Amino acid sequence: MENIDWGSLGFNYMKTDCNARYTYTDGKWSEMEITDSEYIQMHMSASCLHYGIELFEGLKAYRGADGKVRLFRVEENAKRLQSSAKRLCLPVPTIDMVVKACIEVVKRNERFIPPYGTGASFYLRPVMFGTTAGLGVKPAKDALLIVYGSPVGAYFKGGIKPMKVAIDREQDRAAPRGTGDVKVGGNYAASLMSGENAHELGYSSVMYLDATEHRYIEECGAANFFGIKDNTYVTPKSQSVLPSITNKSLRQLALDLGLKVEERHIDIEELPTFEECGACGTAAVISPIGSIYDMDTKKTYSYGDEVGKISLQLYNRLLDIQYGRIEDPHGWTTIVL
Repeated sequence: MENIDWGSLGFNYMKTDCNARYTYTDGKWSEMEITDSEYIQMHMSASCLHYGIELFEGLKAYRGADGKVRLFRVEENAKRLQSSAKRLCLPVPTIDMVVKACIEVVKRNERFIPPYGTGASFYLRPVMFGTTAGLGVKPAKDALLIVYGSPVGAYFKGGIKPMKVAIDREQDRAAPRGTGDVKVGGNYAASLMSGENAHELGYSSVMYLDATEHRYIEECGAANFFGIKDNTYVTPKSQSVLPSITNKSLRQLALDLGLKVEERHIDIEELPTFEECGACGTAAVISPIGSIYDMDTKKTYSYGDEVGKISLQLYNRLLDIQYGRIEDPHGWTTIVL
């Protein structure tokens, strides 16, 4: 295992031993190639550079309490990657291709997988883009799919804490019936300005509303939103919301705990009725929300300085499965090493 200060790691890239690649040319995918190169050679007129024909995924491998290394719901990430590829008219890799590449990258970079107990994990980033050189706006006939990884630190260094969120009506994350429900780079580029503005004002994240009426909650930064009330886990249902694998898992765990689950429109007028609120995603699992400030109406909705009881239960239950501390009743993990 590498001589790394695992406790000081942030969410940053670190060079590892190798990455896996597939190339699509002449109507077919190549065999998987393993390389130690961090770079790609690309034509200056490649379609991804001009027309945003690019997508990515994010998932983690965890070294468990039993010393085994587990991937969490890797097939779900592969399915979502396929959905993004279809939306961008890119060649669609098989689920098996993506899963095999993730497993191979984990195995070959084992010395970079953080020890159990550090809170750190091994983050995997599958990324795919069109590489056809040209000038016109049209689907790419050539593509490159890369899977690489990097050790990343615990999201909450000093323990899980609630964050402050701001509602921003000036910027929309995604257009109605646009690409909000697939994991493509343009969605994140569109969020940068409002995110920076919120950070300058002292808020950790931005809450986006629907782009049509600016009334219904959609996403919270780069994460899904959920609220807890009346023993019910409530999360937005919208064509513009990315189907979060973490959220999908939390909904199942909420059912396991005896909660009801609702996927539906959430009007911002409903915010005062929630007992707990949070954002969820791969990086943090759950980021509890302590307060939400509406920059338009100047209202603040407060949920306390402590993590809500149900949010904490869900957070711990999911981590317990990821780190192999409890049985995996839903078969979500893949033991790699």
